[in-house]
Amino acid sequence: MPSIDIIVPKSAPRRWQEILITRLQADGHDIAVLHESRSDAWPAAVNAALALERKIFRRRDPALAAPLSEIPTSIRSRPAALRLDLAGNAAPSDIPTIALRFDGSRSDLSVPMSVASGALPVIETVLDGKTVIGRAWPMIDKQESASLGVEDVLARTITLAVSTVRAFAESRLSMDEPVSTAPENPVTGMLGFASSYAASALPRLGREAMRRARFRHAHWRVGYRFTDGPGVASTCELGDGWLELPDAGDRFYADPFPFQWQDRSFLFVEDYPHATGKAVISVVPFDANGVPEEPRCVLEEPYHLSYPQVFERDGAIWMLPEASSGGQLVLYRATAFPDRWAPEAVLIEGEISDATLLDHGGQLWLFATNRDGYGSTSDTLVVFHAPQLAGPWTPHVLNPVLIDRRMARPGGAFVCEGSSIYLPVQDGTLGYGGGLGISQLLELDEKTVRLSPPKSIAAHGNWPYPKIHTLNRSGRLEVIDGIAAVRK
Repeated sequence: MPSIDIIVPKSAPRRWQEILITRLQADGHDIAVLHESRSDAWPAAVNAALALERKIFRRRDPALAAPLSEIPTSIRSRPAALRLDLAGNAAPSDIPTIALRFDGSRSDLSVPMSVASGALPVIETVLDGKTVIGRAWPMIDKQESASLGVEDVLARTITLAVSTVRAFAESRLSMDEPVSTAPENPVTGMLGFASSYAASALPRLGREAMRRARFRHAHWRVGYRFTDGPGVASTCELGDGWLELPDAGDRFYADPFPFQWQDRSFLFVEDYPHATGKAVISVVPFDANGVPEEPRCVLEEPYHLSYPQVFERDGAIWMLPEASSGGQLVLYRATAFPDRWAPEAVLIEGEISDATLLDHGGQLWLFATNRDGYGSTSDTLVVFHAPQLAGPWTPHVLNPVLIDRRMARPGGAFVCEGSSIYLPVQDGTLGYGGGLGISQLLELDEKTVRLSPPKSIAAHGNWPYPKIHTLNRSGRLEVIDGIAAVRK
């Protein structure tokens, strides 16, 4: 791995910069830390506002935006092959230099400024001040909070920087765009932040506090219909004919996956009791008339379960539920379908969300998101491949394939129509559960992953909850979910 000079602010560097250095050292880089004395500290009002919000949201872990007294200088043992400018104003050099831009600004102070105003920042990595070589659209999970939004953006700053350095080291930089000639976004000081925070961030926080006082934080409803015609994935419209899976209000059902077995329809769902705050997997059998029976729990673990992808392969029926809070992606086999399931193998370690299986090109593939230690679980697409279901599962060389709130997280099983393959993807522009799109898989092999920009699903029809995040179909049974406003 190449030796790297990392330039950091001499005074008041930030924790995200320290973590980035640690990540690159763990990757095997020989690193020297250098100080840039011209960098400005964030205004005290910014630090105070972000710290206060973290107390309100009871976040006790150190913030990525937290100022440090210093990051000590260090020396390397070999000549530098690369510089990483985290201060934003390092002097020119003959050594290739990667810098970060936040909405066009060289200063990370642009992040709290943008987030406070309600904007969704875009991060770029720039080579030698001329060429954009990486780009990320971070997800902000809780758009009502400026502090938590800043954390989400800085988390993906770390991810993008590590990924770009790795691509540089492996001579596989895939972008080569000229830097925009538009004037750099101005970064204002304390008065500018205070104005944005008072005019936009505080009202958002207040509206969310009032909403949570009256309504459940989140309550999903599952919709189903039996249809012989084209589905939502084909039309990109919800259409009509939807019925709601009833709930008593003390729990919600979400992440629906249908499955046909012995000429009967079964629906597997995330079953979330509000009282416990931990979901299990339940099954909803349908009778011969298409009427759902009472949901019953079929899988429970000490941690939260969701996204119960059920499929048949190799003469058995399998379930691959999300268990990111448990830190592992576990494959289950049905021992007495649909009620009894036994763990078969741990496929992947880590905070993997919504892993979605595809059989393509003689291999098995999993598309999922990876939290990468901090920030959102919904904006960083990773892909794995294996010769068989039990593995071994190998990370794709391009991981993370993309960082994009608009299309990174799968929202249902792959859809095959003729020679074309489509993937429902979650659009987090409006926050988690904000909507769904359909992306076409354009290219997939061990060297390349390419998805088309998603086509948004229009909320036309009789489904009353336009904020959806799961779409699936098996046979005639098509299912979706959506967020409902349910009073406490």
